[in-house]
Amino acid sequence: MNNKYKILLVEDDENIRIMVRAMLESAGYQVIETQSCDAAITLACSHIPDLIILDLGLPDMDGMTLLENVRETDLTPIIILSARTDETEKVRAFDLGANDYVTKPFSAAEFLARVRSVLRFSRHGADAGRLSQGKYQVQDLTIEYDSRRVFVGDTEVKLTQTEFNILAFLSEYSGKVMTYPAIIKAIWGYSTEGGVKRLQVNMANIRKKLGIQPGKNNYIVNELGVGYRMNTDER
Repeated sequence: MNNKYKILLVEDDENIRIMVRAMLESAGYQVIETQSCDAAITLACSHIPDLIILDLGLPDMDGMTLLENVRETDLTPIIILSARTDETEKVRAFDLGANDYVTKPFSAAEFLARVRSVLRFSRHGADAGRLSQGKYQVQDLTIEYDSRRVFVGDTEVKLTQTEFNILAFLSEYSGKVMTYPAIIKAIWGYSTEGGVKRLQVNMANIRKKLGIQPGKNNYIVNELGVGYRMNTDER
């Protein structure tokens, strides 16, 4: 099997680096590896990876700084791979633009599921664009799949990678109720305890950023206890 995806692995622990590389290569991915942030920047520019797997405790720079720097100019999906389990670290990583956060130790099956999920949704824009001429519109909401941008009227709404993926997924099935498990599997590629809560937190952020209020700008309908539906009503 050859997935034809190129993955940049940034990890200074040799044993973990060897293990992760073996996992990825056994699944058919091409792997480029380095131990430092400086080298990662060079490799990212020269190889244009489809995904970056990034440790945080690197010798020359904290991985959070690299994440922030990459996100200033690049939308390459990034999975954080770290021994840091503190919730504030995870929140900070997501706020800086990480697509997912894997804590050490981890299972090979779950890790590869997360990789598949992130890669799938990094390509979602192009796939959806072919189906809907590059954008989705309802009321005054516009989703531009190719550029991964969202507008309410003429105002751009800044969403995280995960928030955009959720919104794009719902728009692809506009008018249909998508259950919590279906959304969780599509976005994260796996189901874990607390998955519904994680989805609800992301959805609350999306609704707030879109300005959704009772009776106003109701782009997303919450089917209580079931899931969410992208509204097809113009008003």
